[in-house]
Amino acid sequence: PHIPRALGSAAFDGDGLATYAKSFVERGELLSYVLGTYSGRKLGMPSTANSGGVHNLFVSHGDEDQQALLKRMGRGLLVTELMGQGLNMVTGDYSRGAGGYWVENGEIQFPVQEVTIAGNLRDMFKQIVAVGNDLELRSNIRTGSVLIERMTVAGS
Repeated sequence: PHIPRALGSAAFDGDGLATYAKSFVERGELLSYVLGTYSGRKLGMPSTANSGGVHNLFVSHGDEDQQALLKRMGRGLLVTELMGQGLNMVTGDYSRGAGGYWVENGEIQFPVQEVTIAGNLRDMFKQIVAVGNDLELRSNIRTGSVLIERMTVAGS
């Protein structure tokens, strides 16, 4: 949370607690939840100084850039924009409008717009094949491209 001049940097969370660096997941094991004082109290757990959300969340990644992930994917959709909201927090069902590029043989072929991508969050997280090293730094969540094994794509 203390990266100089980063968008998510904050000395204190929304509850006024001092923020500190922490890992949430390591080697696939959940180490900590994202808790403010209210949610912590409800769960009988201490706050993690995250009232208001995460501060400069960094998702670790592999050595491949986006081009290498496209080669690995072979055929599919490179999503570059998402539209609308479509997540059922109870069931995990996910459905959003999307746009991007169709990929064949690891190469971008043509632009795609006004399609729908759908899946279930539990399945999507289990099917993450790789996270690229092309980090997006314009947000408080720093991650690279994510290659997901399978999702439903619909559109005309």
